[in-house]
Amino acid sequence: MRIADLDGQRVAVWGFGREGRAAITALRKRLPRQSLTLFCSPAEVDAAQAFDAALDVHAVEPDTVVLAAFDIVIKSPGISAYKPALLAAQAQGTRFTSGTALWFGENGIDQGRPARVIAVTGTKGKSTTSALIAHLTRALGMHTALAGNIGLPLLELLDQSADLWVIELSSFQTGEAGPLELGVVTSLYEEHLDWHGSRERYVADKLRLADVSQQLLVNALQPALLERTQGHPHRVQFGQPTGWHVADGFIRRGTQDVFPIDQLAAPGLHNALNACAALAALAAVGMDALAAAPALAHFRPLPHRLQTLGEYAGWYWINDSISTTPLATLAALESLHGRAVSVLVGGHDRGLDWTPFVEAMGGTPPNAIICMGNSGTRIEAALRAAEVRCPIVRVDDLASAVAEAKARTPKDGVILLSPGAPSFDQFKDYAERGRRFAEIGGFDAGTIVGIEGLGIS
Repeated sequence: MRIADLDGQRVAVWGFGREGRAAITALRKRLPRQSLTLFCSPAEVDAAQAFDAALDVHAVEPDTVVLAAFDIVIKSPGISAYKPALLAAQAQGTRFTSGTALWFGENGIDQGRPARVIAVTGTKGKSTTSALIAHLTRALGMHTALAGNIGLPLLELLDQSADLWVIELSSFQTGEAGPLELGVVTSLYEEHLDWHGSRERYVADKLRLADVSQQLLVNALQPALLERTQGHPHRVQFGQPTGWHVADGFIRRGTQDVFPIDQLAAPGLHNALNACAALAALAAVGMDALAAAPALAHFRPLPHRLQTLGEYAGWYWINDSISTTPLATLAALESLHGRAVSVLVGGHDRGLDWTPFVEAMGGTPPNAIICMGNSGTRIEAALRAAEVRCPIVRVDDLASAVAEAKARTPKDGVILLSPGAPSFDQFKDYAERGRRFAEIGGFDAGTIVGIEGLGIS
């Protein structure tokens, strides 16, 4: 679907976050006389009317009858495509689209001027891998766009051009992409079950990226991912010894040592694998990955992703607020192996399985585990049932969790925020949670800036 297809239709925008605002702006630019209805929260009404006085604003969650009154609804990513009201309206003829789908409609192969696109998804690692790809291609002199789920809606760049588009897609967006040159899947774990409804549907939605990718790059260290993608006719892999992988302290291409992992500013084996994915992506689309590799030394890690805040009051503080799955927390702990770490876990409870985390803690427990938020009680109970041999504390909120960690962490130890859960029980998003952690720890949260390199350069 292209924006021109909305002309004269009954159109609604559902959601007034950044994606919703980008859609309104794009439509006003291309179709200035198009009538638009907006569905938003009551708290957003004044801001929406100030943003566009011509909007017909409704502070309501639309039901089937309301949605069915429109020809086309532009939905924000966070609104589940499996809501009963949405599915019922769809069955009655309402078409649902998104900013991502509209961008691909404007820049797709069927328009005769396709953009070169590398699209990246994955349960974890997609943001860092996307940013790494953009960083490395720019080091080779390519005019590169970095946008999508990473923090810049594609429609904000609608009328701009680039040699290469690096687009991060969440599982909410993978089904909205059009044909593209290379799809990258960094990892595949259990997440967002509240949006997708089941693990199987989450996996299926995530891998819809494979359907539109001319080439597909996947993580060779994940057997289930390899099994699910084995039918792709042009699949390549990273993380295997014959290609880009990590061994003996180096990022390697086959048997060739390319880059020492201790020179990566982003710590942990998982970040070294993200770098392998980025280099493999460049090679897959015909770029000189070996020539780009030295630029890894200058890559600035993304905020809230194993972000070292520094030392304060005798402890080292690490902000991994982006961690929203138990396996991400395990990866964070592994990157700090050998240090005295007190980890803060828990938050909004989506019913994820904490069994692998609990089993790992039974073998190599950290200094202490502080359980917080809505899921804290369930995590604490599982740890105690497994007789994990380290201090386990249950608290209500982040401030209390930090206080307990300080009381139990030796000097020169690490206080790690890696919740393994979303923030929505107490915070607007993971970034607000990370900034609050920094403030409680004694740091200036204003120094935690946004993601470097968004946009086109």
